[in-house]
Amino acid sequence: MNKVLIISSTNRPESNTIRVSRRYAQILKELGTEHDILDFRQLPADITFSEMFGHRSEPYSVLMEKYIKPYTKMVFVVPEYNGSFPGVLKTFIDTIHPRDWAGKKICLVGVSDGRAGNARGMDHLVLIFQYLKTHVYFHKVPISKIDDVMNEQGDFVSQEQTLVCRRQMEGFLNF
Repeated sequence: MNKVLIISSTNRPESNTIRVSRRYAQILKELGTEHDILDFRQLPADITFSEMFGHRSEPYSVLMEKYIKPYTKMVFVVPEYNGSFPGVLKTFIDTIHPRDWAGKKICLVGVSDGRAGNARGMDHLVLIFQYLKTHVYFHKVPISKIDDVMNEQGDFVSQEQTLVCRRQMEGFLNF
């Protein structure tokens, strides 16, 4: 059985990103797949200064042991920030030694209010993850106009969007 980590890649409170991450968790549950969510609101507020350049606090070490080391498959749900992805995501990636990324399988989901579903941000991440020797799943899902496709309860309003996300996860589980 596959075990998948979903990473909600922003520390913004009650963001659309966490709502999409929870929806992906539901899809994985329906597919009978063990999963967990790393919500970036769990990261230290001073991550840039406390967890960089070989420094590691005890709470962050525990977080890494729980969420990064045991997972070989990760779904990054990535909001668009200024035409790319959040700086907190790049900082998070940089706090982890490159050897701990190597060989992991990565799946990308973009989230935006606009029309492109953070396609550019996902492309930027592909370059970084390839540099880190991960394997990026080809089927990236851009979720555009998030407020139009997701309701207040965190469900997709169209069956088509749910189907696209489900097919992405089915493929990723076999990747």
